[in-house]
Amino acid sequence: AAALCPCGAVLARLGGPLRALCGSVRGLAAGTQTHFGFQTVTEEERRKKINQVFESVAKKYDVMNDSMTLGVHRVWKDILVHKMNPSPGTLLLDVAGGTGDIAFRFINYVRSARERQLQKKLRNHQNLSWQEISESYQEEQFKPLGDSQVVVCDINKEMLKVGKQKAQYLGYSEGLSWVLGNAEELPFDDDKFDVYTIAFGIRNVTRIDLALQEAYRVLKPGGRFLCLEFSHVSNPVISRLYDLYSFQVIPVLGEVIAGDWKSYQYLVESIRRFPPQEELKAMIEDAGFYKVDYQNLNLGIVAIHSGFKL
Repeated sequence: AAALCPCGAVLARLGGPLRALCGSVRGLAAGTQTHFGFQTVTEEERRKKINQVFESVAKKYDVMNDSMTLGVHRVWKDILVHKMNPSPGTLLLDVAGGTGDIAFRFINYVRSARERQLQKKLRNHQNLSWQEISESYQEEQFKPLGDSQVVVCDINKEMLKVGKQKAQYLGYSEGLSWVLGNAEELPFDDDKFDVYTIAFGIRNVTRIDLALQEAYRVLKPGGRFLCLEFSHVSNPVISRLYDLYSFQVIPVLGEVIAGDWKSYQYLVESIRRFPPQEELKAMIEDAGFYKVDYQNLNLGIVAIHSGFKL
C-alpha cells in the first residue's frame, strides 16, 4: 500500500512526530498564561481555582449577593429579563446560571405573558360559552408556559445542586432542565436556542472568546445574546468609592458570612481585570454578533450587553 501511495508512506513516517507535535501544542495551550484575580497562572490552573471558588461559595452564594449589592442584584436581573422580553414559546439557554435566578424570572415572566394572552383572548371573544372559557383556562393551567423552556447550564456541580434545591422549594419544575457543561464547549447542537443569557458568569470563563463563539453557535438565526456583568465605572469619584467598598468591605463580608475571605477577594479582583464595556462589545462583534450594544446600570457598576445572530 505504501508503494502504491508514496504520500501515505510519507504520512506514516511522519505520524509519530506529528502526534508528538500536536501533543506539544496542546501542552503549550494548557500552559498559556492568564490571570486569576491579580495572580498570573496557567489556563488550567485558573479553571481549577475558579471551580474551587464556586464550590466554596455555592451554599452562601445568594446570601452573599444580597449582602454585597444590598439586594440590588435582584433589580439588575429583573431588568435583564425585561430587556429579553420573552414570549411564550421561547427556548432559553442560561449559562453559568446554576442557582436559577435568571431561569426562575424567565418562567415567571412567560407565565404572566401567557395569562395576559388568555385574558386578551377572552375579552376579544365576549360571545364564548362557559364551556369554551373553562377549556381555555384548563389549557392555561395544563401548559402555563406554552412551549417555552429554559435550560440552565453550569460547569459547577455544587452551584447546580443549589439551584435544583431552590427550584424544588419554590415549586419550579415545568419547562426547566439542568445541564452540567462548560461555556467554552457547550453540549448542545447548533442553531438550537432563541436566547442565550449569562449573568455574572462570563468574567469567570477562562477563554471569553471561545464562550462567545459557542454562544453564537448554539443560537438560532435571529437569536439573541444577553450578558449581565460587573463592569467599569467612568466617574472617577464614584470609581474610587466603589474600589474602597469592594476591596475593604466585600472580603470582610465573605469572611463573616461565608467563612471565605480568599474567594471574595478573587471575585473583587476578577471584576477589575474584566474588559471594559467597549472592549467587551468589540469581542462580541468579533464572535459574529450584529446590532451589539450595552446598557450601563448604576453608573457602569454593571452593564447589560446585547447582540443578535443574523
